[in-house]
Amino acid sequence: MPFIPHTAEDIERMLERIGAHSIEDLFDEIPAALRAGELNLPPALGEMELGRLLTERAKDDGRPVNFIGAGAYEHHIPAPVWAITTRGEFYSAYTPYQAEASQGTLQLIYEFQSMMCALTGMEVANASLYDGASALVEACLMAVRANRGSSSRRILVPRTLNPTYGQVAHAIAGNQGVVFESVDFDRTAGRTPLESLLPFSGQDVTALVIPQPNFFGCLEEADELTDWAHQNKILVIAVVNPISLAVLKPPGQWGTRTDAGHGADIVCGEGQPLGVPLSSGGPYFGFMTTRMQYVRQMPGRIVGRTVDTEGRPGFSLTLQAREQHIRRSKATSNICTNQGLLVTAATIYMSLLGAAGLQRVAAASLQRTAQLVARLSAIAGVKEAFTAAHFHEAVLLLDRPVPPVLGALAQRGILGGLDLTDRYPELGHSLLVCATETKLDVDIDSYAAALADVMKLARAAA
Repeated sequence: MPFIPHTAEDIERMLERIGAHSIEDLFDEIPAALRAGELNLPPALGEMELGRLLTERAKDDGRPVNFIGAGAYEHHIPAPVWAITTRGEFYSAYTPYQAEASQGTLQLIYEFQSMMCALTGMEVANASLYDGASALVEACLMAVRANRGSSSRRILVPRTLNPTYGQVAHAIAGNQGVVFESVDFDRTAGRTPLESLLPFSGQDVTALVIPQPNFFGCLEEADELTDWAHQNKILVIAVVNPISLAVLKPPGQWGTRTDAGHGADIVCGEGQPLGVPLSSGGPYFGFMTTRMQYVRQMPGRIVGRTVDTEGRPGFSLTLQAREQHIRRSKATSNICTNQGLLVTAATIYMSLLGAAGLQRVAAASLQRTAQLVARLSAIAGVKEAFTAAHFHEAVLLLDRPVPPVLGALAQRGILGGLDLTDRYPELGHSLLVCATETKLDVDIDSYAAALADVMKLARAAA
């Protein structure tokens, strides 16, 4: 809590009331060997002194201009989003099992689900998951349950997927008998060619993962990949950036078929771009949508709209009993508590911006990245890596190792991107850069000037 009003006399009276002689008595069940002992802390500071110390520490961190994306994105968050989200009614709300006491929270989650279905072009959404990576894991496990025509538990994963997502999938679902098989990418275009999938034609494969945009920022040929998967009775798991869906074809419309095999089967991703700050990596939230025919296999909570005995509209958790979330052996998934506070922020963010606002954010991000790539790739020793169209990220190739370049940029107050050398050594000295609507002309100009100077100095020192 931000303010603790208890005086020494208050504490003494509370201890007397419960029959304890000191605060130490409250911890007497903890063996002495397990206690931390003296913490060697500096003397306590007053409120004013502490505020000054924290301000000075914040100045030491600086305010670098950020061009890193790679799954967590810096977008402008309107002030009302967290002003409303942190109201006590939302901030302290518990999971809404008791509908009669939780109509506000239930309605908000219902609105969130409706918005996510509209964005993804799917029929049903859950109340959220822990983050984008775990959402993919749950989508893979769901596909194993849902694809009754497959017994292989094999999931095809393009190498253009965020490598962290792949690592999380292996760590969790790989220990549950799911087999992940890698699909290579086109070194020129930066996306997954259909030719990489053809060796799997006619085989027993459970699902194909399609990231859109992919980790390089490039746009996959989603229609072509979806058609191939459904022709081979393979479910399609789309991993998407929700902001990009304001301008890209929704996964529910992927493919060229007009029958029941049209579109992705499961859609998941990271919800952080929807009004959640970077926050040093979390907490974030994952989302998932699917077709109605698979709703019973979808993990997590679902809020439905209904009417009471007097015909008035109301909301409640539906299709799943509470026991599914607390009985490990009986549950569809062990995902339990949803990221409700972050979903609240995302719902408010989408409500404030609306469809037109999201389109403006996506279009501005697309424009800023194109501007950034054009400026940086014009510098000697820098070129764009791939030819495929991209959203708000792109890969650049340098003529020298990336870490020293990023270090020199950091000294100038610029976080220049993510070094891909360890993740994709075959690309050489590769750098992933990102620009959202928060980057102005002056930011891009500063980055371009700094990178040009760093590259020039590096060549002179060679």
